Amino acid sequence: MLPKFLLADNSQEMPDMLYVVHNENPRFIVGSDIEDFSANQTIYWIDEKPKDKDLITQLLEEAEEFLEAELENQDNYFEDGEDD
Repeated sequence: MLPKFLLADNSQEMPDMLYVVHNENPRFIVGSDIEDFSANQTIYWIDEKPKDKDLITQLLEEAEEFLEAELENQDNYFEDGEDD
């Protein structure tokens, strides 16, 4: 089973963008500015786009929460690695 969200990038072609992949229905990829998730945001729907705008808002909020937690976790991981 895949995680609900995955973090992706394409630093060779788009170094200023990050992508969050939502693996549950409705599946989508949201691309955003690396410094500000809400800036230049583009949603790529893999499954049919939901008609419910509240659901879309909720999914984007969950994606942003995932991204923030993942980046914080990476920062903590690298800080702990420097102590070795």
